[in-house]
Amino acid sequence: MERYFTIGDLARRTGLTVKAIRFYADRGIVPPTCRNAAGHRLYDDVALARLELVRTLRELGIDLPTIRKVVTREVPLPEVAAAHAEAVAVQIRILRLRHAVLTTMAERGTTPEEIDVTHHQAERRHLIQDFLDSVLDDRHAGIRTTMTPELPDDPRPDQLAAWTELTGLIRDPGFRTHLRTMVAQVDFTAPPRPDLGATVRMLVAPALNLAPDSPEADDVVADLRALGPADELLARLESMNDPRRDRYFELLATINDWPPPEPLTPSLTWAAEALRA
Repeated sequence: MERYFTIGDLARRTGLTVKAIRFYADRGIVPPTCRNAAGHRLYDDVALARLELVRTLRELGIDLPTIRKVVTREVPLPEVAAAHAEAVAVQIRILRLRHAVLTTMAERGTTPEEIDVTHHQAERRHLIQDFLDSVLDDRHAGIRTTMTPELPDDPRPDQLAAWTELTGLIRDPGFRTHLRTMVAQVDFTAPPRPDLGATVRMLVAPALNLAPDSPEADDVVADLRALGPADELLARLESMNDPRRDRYFELLATINDWPPPEPLTPSLTWAAEALRA
């Protein structure tokens, strides 16, 4: 035997108000199945199921015109769900970015002006391109790739904090000059050879816990001297030894979610002190 529900019955079963059910009925979204002798609206199980679907779709934020098309089968529900899922994904990314911004402001005292550029991918790319163009040229395509930060659209708070610090660093004229000096020392006409900083770090690593002027360090110092004339080598190490360089690559690794790099500063400092001794 087919059963019917009054508006009051539907309200108790669905959790909707009587006013809301009447609204959906008047808009033709969930019309009554029939009326009783007194003229009151009655609904069957199909109408109940449709009303529960409408409630669910409204809770998901889907607008009434779209809901009408779904319940009248003008638009397939999977198509609507897919479109709405994409919209929700965008909202999630926006909320994550807002969360990261607020967390950074709370923890680091960063001002909105300092991190405003994070909202605009085009501005981020322009800022990085301007920095890289100022220190590299067409010969440095490989280096450019390893120095390019790619901030995600929904960064973690630590990535946003790293980005904020990195943008301050790349705006530093002194840091740009330092990098240009480093790049200028690379001879692109000669056969490729190991990077001087990496070579020094490899040679010095076993002796970092030794005093640079101790007899135990003599073998390492001899290996360093084999890299070239002492005065010239010392000058190059001192010009390379800028903590800002290490910090840049630490921040870059955080932003790009790369493994943390091994710093050069301790090895360069040790090598320079050893050569002076």
